[in-house]
Amino acid sequence: MTDSGPRFKILKFLKIIICSFILTLLLLFTVASLRTLSLDVNVGLQLARWEKTNNISLDIDHRQREELLANFKEAIRIPTVSLSETEINTTALLEFDRLLRKAFPTVFSSSLVHHELVAKYSHLFWVPGSQPDLMPYLLLAHIDVVPASESDGWEAPPFSAQEIDDFIYGRGTIDDKSPVMGILQALEYLLIKGYAPRRGFYIGLGHDEEVSGFKGAMSIVRVLKQRGVKLSFVMDEGLAILDGVISGLEGPAALIGVSEKGQATVKLSVAMLPGHSSMPPRETSIGILAAAVKRLEENPMPRLFGHGPESGTFEHLAHKFKLPMKLIMSNLWLFSPLLGRILERKPDTNAFVRTTTAVTMFNAGVKVNVIPSLAEAYVNLRIHSAQSLQEVLDLIQLTVGDQRVKMELVDGFDPLPVSSSDEKSFGFQIIKKTVLDMFPTVTVAPGICIGNTDSRHFKDLTNDIYRFAPVWFKPGDAQRFHGINERISKKNYEELVVFYSSLIQNCDIQKLPEPHSSVHEL
Repeated sequence: MTDSGPRFKILKFLKIIICSFILTLLLLFTVASLRTLSLDVNVGLQLARWEKTNNISLDIDHRQREELLANFKEAIRIPTVSLSETEINTTALLEFDRLLRKAFPTVFSSSLVHHELVAKYSHLFWVPGSQPDLMPYLLLAHIDVVPASESDGWEAPPFSAQEIDDFIYGRGTIDDKSPVMGILQALEYLLIKGYAPRRGFYIGLGHDEEVSGFKGAMSIVRVLKQRGVKLSFVMDEGLAILDGVISGLEGPAALIGVSEKGQATVKLSVAMLPGHSSMPPRETSIGILAAAVKRLEENPMPRLFGHGPESGTFEHLAHKFKLPMKLIMSNLWLFSPLLGRILERKPDTNAFVRTTTAVTMFNAGVKVNVIPSLAEAYVNLRIHSAQSLQEVLDLIQLTVGDQRVKMELVDGFDPLPVSSSDEKSFGFQIIKKTVLDMFPTVTVAPGICIGNTDSRHFKDLTNDIYRFAPVWFKPGDAQRFHGINERISKKNYEELVVFYSSLIQNCDIQKLPEPHSSVHEL
């Protein structure tokens, strides 16, 4: 009898704990369910009253269609290849300059357009607006391409612009001559139709983006800085319209890059006395370095999903998924650790979860019977938005954990600032509106670029940089980017021209409308 009192108290306490736990679960489930049913971050300005503009419609006829395709094909045939900072095909760049002047005579002859060559091969256009109080913006693209060889397995020669099943094949069709030619073709047609902008804008065409843009884009930045230019936003290449690429998503999604991962190249090296292979020491330079590399691969950088702009991507797309993914994506405040674990299982989605680590080069040894004195490995890292370059370097040092392994930063930079994408973000909302006007079934969401673009050099000129072109990617198309059989459909290229024409005109509004959710009607 004496034990019944304490036992009863323990049972009562356990019941309270269990009931509290069940109530907490019910509360969380209720909140998550309500959020799942109500969350649609895309509504906002779509239902608002936009300022009316008298946009010129680009009704492309047969003659113009043939003309714009011929201009584009000629651009693809010019091998503007960048191999390194010192190996750039300047002959091809000069040929490309001549093509631009021939293909877009109105752009180059109009008194409304101011053009100049920058760093010999890059181009800067300035189209002043009738209302100079409206802050200008910049459309950015690049002329150069990465190398390509037909022997790699191309279905058509990479600089032939050959048509196969209504697709134009060639290096640069996606990256990045379709925006280059599309932007200028749109401006050409608008000028012919008598268009004059209210909001001024720049067009920048770099010539060495594929080798970091240190001469082209950075020279354009210097010119603009000297003139005291501040930009409303910059729009460059980056993300695209994904159709059937995201598993489980209903319909296509247009992802607008609001940031880029940082990057670092780190050299690891071990130096020891050389020796003969017949009398090897207990540990060699190769063995020590190989063990260090193995530790890096076995201990990836921390999972950071939900701490960067990638969370916004999933929240914008959540309503286009079915249960249970809709529940999970609508409630990242609760499920981000779970979703992060799911995403890290595949290399292509793991890149959004953490800073990635890739050993790309390993050099050691000169002869089969000589133990080398030096072993070197190069590690390439793409840095998550929630980390800094220094934090990553500190983690590498900690993970390697061997003073015999020397670490040297070859080059690197922090992740780019995250640009705004809310209902007050002029650039993001204009791009979004232009996409939805053309493609009403598409869901628009902010995204993150895991690669780098010329736009990173412009961060001192604007707070908002967006990376997007309305190129349609279906499953497998991403591998064509810098790979073999790069291509774009003729229809899609024409859509790019129309898109840039609409974007330029949509930018002429003075300000964004009030979001529908904040408009109180009686």
